Amino acid sequence: AKAEEEKRQREQYTLAKLCAAYVAHLEASDKGRSGKAAASAFKCHITDVAELASLAATPAKDIQPADIALIVRRVMEQGKERTAGILRSYLMAAFNAARKAPFDASLPASLIPFAITSNPAEPIATIPVVRGERTLTADELTAYLKMLGDDLPDLALRLALYAGGQRIAQLLRARLRDWDPEAKTLLLYDGKGRRQQPRPHLLPLGDTGASIVEALAARAIERTTQAAKRAHREPDQNPSLFVSRGRVMNLEAPGRRVAAIVAEMKCPPFDVADLRRTAETMLAGLGVNRDHRAVLLSHGLSGVQQAHYDRYDYLEDKRTALVLWEDHLNRLVSGKPGKVIPFAKREAA
Repeated sequence: AKAEEEKRQREQYTLAKLCAAYVAHLEASDKGRSGKAAASAFKCHITDVAELASLAATPAKDIQPADIALIVRRVMEQGKERTAGILRSYLMAAFNAARKAPFDASLPASLIPFAITSNPAEPIATIPVVRGERTLTADELTAYLKMLGDDLPDLALRLALYAGGQRIAQLLRARLRDWDPEAKTLLLYDGKGRRQQPRPHLLPLGDTGASIVEALAARAIERTTQAAKRAHREPDQNPSLFVSRGRVMNLEAPGRRVAAIVAEMKCPPFDVADLRRTAETMLAGLGVNRDHRAVLLSHGLSGVQQAHYDRYDYLEDKRTALVLWEDHLNRLVSGKPGKVIPFAKREAA
């Protein structure tokens, strides 16, 4: 009986099962995006790799640093340094969560039976992430804007840009009640980092940005009303602004759309992160200083800056910056250069 119990334990609390338990923990913690990314990393580089089948079936408590090094090195040797770094981070987090679970009530009890007492990923050297440097030229940004249509991914991309270069993941979480049509403000929530609660991130939009949200709001109401009629139920009173086929649009859809545009433009590749970087770079060129760009793009705020931010939400500064930015984008699309009034002068006015 003891031998059978040991065999059951070995089969039930394997490395593969630990990976799955950690993904479930992320999803239960309302970190669905991280959960999907972790699940994909584990599946592609551990559980679905034939040569690692034996390792995936090994009890998690018996995994050694050399085993983690083997997994990470295999990805590195494929030329996927960024992916290797991400995989190491997820393995590190999974083992840490299981190690702390017996002593931390915020972690799921399902991690306790893995009996993890040390983290085999800890000795593995971190893999520095190479930061992107791509920014679009004015001509490239103009061409990109002109290629955006009225489909849902296009509307998300246009709004992200007109809102100053917001993160797509945060934007796609916006719901109808986050939009104030009278004040023309859109409330997003920044959940990045280790904060327990997402930080409210209020955006006072210009006329063009507001018109995009109005179109999204009207579309969301129409779609949810139609769906409710078909299902003979009351419509959702606070639907997602990016509802698609009864659910929030897939996070990957805007990225795929950008890739399609790049292929059509036949230019050096860029992605949604490069568009965000381009927006910040051009905002700097328009005279928007670093502090104001930080609150507009919801960069990590800490120390003295965070204390100041807590007392003053920079709403009017963000409004001035976004109106300036809209004017800049609209001039690019229209081809009319016009006169640029720098941020400092607009703020003073």
